[in-house]
Amino acid sequence: MIRPLAVAVLAAALVAPAAAKESNAELKEQVRKVETAFAKTMADRDHAAFTTFLADETVFFGGKEVLRGKDAVARDWKRFFEKPEPPFSWRPEEVEVLDSGTLAMTSGPVFDPAGKRIGTFNSVWRREGDGTWKIVLDKGCDCGGP
Repeated sequence: MIRPLAVAVLAAALVAPAAAKESNAELKEQVRKVETAFAKTMADRDHAAFTTFLADETVFFGGKEVLRGKDAVARDWKRFFEKPEPPFSWRPEEVEVLDSGTLAMTSGPVFDPAGKRIGTFNSVWRREGDGTWKIVLDKGCDCGGP
């Protein structure tokens, strides 16, 4: 026998995703804000906050070697947070999100401390089960630094 409460819970679960589906424009704005907050960790000199944006299986490339995994990226990027002034900054200019809302791409300029454009970054973000966006692929530039 099916209980009324079980039917109600099942019906709500089936209807909720359709009702809660964000538009592509809303998803793009979410990702733009996440990328901007990620970049702010460099400006704020907050390495711990930087690592919270990394997926466990993230891959960063742009220097001399490919960095695989959150721990490897966190360890390598720590050097960029050691001095009082950030060695570079970045901001998103382009943001695209799959219609499924599961993957997104951000791209934009990278600047030296004087504000001169020195490169372009490209990042891929994945929406996790809890709704947060984590960076899974990052193609930056060999922008110097320490």
